[in-house]
Amino acid sequence: MSRMRGMIIAIDGPAASGKGTIAKLVAEHFGFHCLDTGLLYRAVARDVERAGFRLEDTWAAVSYARGLDAATLDDPALRGAEAGDRASVVAKIPEVRRALLKYQRAFAERPPGAVLDGRDIGTVVCPDADAKLFVTATAEVRAERRFSELRARGDTTTGYAAVLAAIRERDARDSGRADAPMKMAADADLLDTTQLGIEAAFDAAVGLIKRKIGQQGAA
Repeated sequence: MSRMRGMIIAIDGPAASGKGTIAKLVAEHFGFHCLDTGLLYRAVARDVERAGFRLEDTWAAVSYARGLDAATLDDPALRGAEAGDRASVVAKIPEVRRALLKYQRAFAERPPGAVLDGRDIGTVVCPDADAKLFVTATAEVRAERRFSELRARGDTTTGYAAVLAAIRERDARDSGRADAPMKMAADADLLDTTQLGIEAAFDAAVGLIKRKIGQQGAA
């Protein structure tokens, strides 16, 4: 990437780890742009299904990834665990990931800076990011968070055990895919939110980012 770009902060991690909320708060704190890259894959899955194709139909997924309209990323249908699970299916397709890579990298170049959250930002999308975080928590705690979200939305049919099983299945898909698997970058800082509320997690994230930026400035 060109060094004329703004600052780039990469935030990766598994589902319900808190990375999305942290990314938004960090972006607001620094006055940067923010991109939830998972929305791109959710949008592709949405478009594929709306057209009547299966998520596993590679040619359809690639076609809709190449023609994705970024203006539709605020679609409420893209929110929720089910949309995320569908996204993880198309995200396994290497050609889909390549089709969306250009958009993500172009977004990351926006001045004065950008925060991108996902699962391969620090390893693939922005390997030269100025600061990298890998946000995680135990599967049990992440399932509790997702379960509470479902209850808050009025879902009384999905039990905690089912949510935990879905979290573990999602983790396996994301970390086990052959192309750009979810993993912590070698130069990323680990932020475990298992015992942290969102304010404490945000404070920890900002501290880690400032330390990394300060180290670069002193180099």
